[in-house]
Amino acid sequence: MNIVLHLLLSVFLLSCNGKKERAVVDYQISTSKPSHAVWNTLLKNHMDENGNVNYTDFKQNGAQLDNYLSHLAQHPPNSRWSKEDSLAYYINLYNAATVKLIVDHYPVESIKDIPNRWNKKWIDVGKNILSLNYIEHKILRKMNEPRIHFAINCASYSCPKLLNEAFVAENMEEQLTKVAIDFVNDPTKNRFENGEAQLSKIFKWYKSDFTEDTSLLGYINQSLKNSISNDADVEYLDYDWGLNDAK
Repeated sequence: MNIVLHLLLSVFLLSCNGKKERAVVDYQISTSKPSHAVWNTLLKNHMDENGNVNYTDFKQNGAQLDNYLSHLAQHPPNSRWSKEDSLAYYINLYNAATVKLIVDHYPVESIKDIPNRWNKKWIDVGKNILSLNYIEHKILRKMNEPRIHFAINCASYSCPKLLNEAFVAENMEEQLTKVAIDFVNDPTKNRFENGEAQLSKIFKWYKSDFTEDTSLLGYINQSLKNSISNDADVEYLDYDWGLNDAK
């Protein structure tokens, strides 16, 4: 077979528990770090001032999003990368893949309307195929950085807002600090009134990630503009899974 044709058509079927999952491009893997410039431009152009996403525009620019995800797939992290490089890679990958998931099913009212949305393996990283859940729970949460919960977005109103710029290693600390402050102080996500804390369920679901070295409210006070007593009563707000669509 012609070598060029072979490279273009080279695919393999991933087997999972003996069942064929899907065809996967046999990427030419690079050892260099990826550029997040395309994702940065897409975010700048397709989000509103409230952090909502214009999925209609994203759908019209689907090729750029696909190219970015392919670019990440061809530039997987390796042992020589810094923690900041890996954080930028996997946070951007999670967010871009989530947008891709919505775009592929758009229009949709909620990400929860998409079957197997978090467990399906479809995201290429080098020779591996990952799910959104794997990226979040088996990679990002293992990196000892609880602020990732404010950086990754689940395409829903109650999620932390999608940052309107790509995460990059050189600005990682500044960006993580910003998203933590923005989320904790957002009254649509958390409310602190009359000595009571009404918190996002993110703080309930992932409490162990935030409380390794302090109490939950002690952790929140690190980002809260007007601190609250660490002994304040805590309740959790209902979670709105409606699509964060900038219609």
